[in-house]
Amino acid sequence: MSLKNDRFLRALARQPVDCTPVWMMRQAGRYLPEYRATRQKAGDFLTLCKTPELACEVTLQPLARFDLDAAILFSDILTIPDAMGLGLSLNEGVGPVFANPIRSASQVNKLAPLDVENELTYVFDAVRLIRQELDNTVPLIGFTGSPWTLMTYMVEGGSSKDFRYAKGMIFCEPKAAQQLLSTVTEAVIDYLKAQVAAGAQALMVFDTWGGLLSTQGYQQFSLQYMQRIVAALKSDPSTQDVPVVLFTKGGGQWLEAIASTGCDALGLDWTTSLRSARKQLGDKVALQGNMDPTVLYATPDTVRQEVRKVLDDFGNGDGHVFNLGHGIHPGINPENVQAMVDEVHAYSAR
Repeated sequence: MSLKNDRFLRALARQPVDCTPVWMMRQAGRYLPEYRATRQKAGDFLTLCKTPELACEVTLQPLARFDLDAAILFSDILTIPDAMGLGLSLNEGVGPVFANPIRSASQVNKLAPLDVENELTYVFDAVRLIRQELDNTVPLIGFTGSPWTLMTYMVEGGSSKDFRYAKGMIFCEPKAAQQLLSTVTEAVIDYLKAQVAAGAQALMVFDTWGGLLSTQGYQQFSLQYMQRIVAALKSDPSTQDVPVVLFTKGGGQWLEAIASTGCDALGLDWTTSLRSARKQLGDKVALQGNMDPTVLYATPDTVRQEVRKVLDDFGNGDGHVFNLGHGIHPGINPENVQAMVDEVHAYSAR
């Protein structure tokens, strides 16, 4: 059955659209009072992620409020390391903490391949439920963290300011780091394929910490694993037609290398001009982005002005999905999101 609104998928395929599609990273989140209420009902964040009915509820909340062109599965990038038995806890104000971080080659050797279908059933149940509830109104995006980004959390044991353990491992034990990245990559491939089997219609890889690396380090420890993921998806008949978006935060200097992975679209943060990215890449890939999320702290008028700047920066033509340059912040007024979404559609249609 065809989608009532397929703008997002058409834009990813660089096909003409009546107006620029828009969705937001973290669009289901703490800036919405209804999300906070559901989160309270769940008791804690992990329960919210692991209860398909609640994950479905929060996925749909922003779509009930705003005229968004895509839904994104409500989950967390750390589902894979959690399923690998690293003892994840997510605490308000502290962020993710792993009780059993991986700091040595011997620990890497002990990591068993992940049986994604059995260990992460709750994610696929949520995907099926969301697809059913969406009833073909808009497409559903599935996602994962990149292998490098997942590795940073697995090795650091949580968030970090200096990433000393993860970067230490790539310099001191590069073979162990690459073995860990390979193990995670295999799990990510299975995970994304299972999301598609459950109903995801587009896929996004969040390489949140790729920008920490040198150019050589990025190629060696982040990009080659994302390339492996894209190649596996594109060579499998069950996933080859599902568009893949790669997003490396702080990766504006590597656009050509990222585009050459065979992905369908690049997500850009706000530090990279859409115009210059387009000039550099031609029509190789679609572009997604890239308004600075902090603009949403301003007045609705300022938000509308900034939306127009982003759309003007891309210019005329096909292949643009409007998004923020990173996830929306918790303290944003939903009225400003409304102004953004409405302005994207109204201004781009003109």
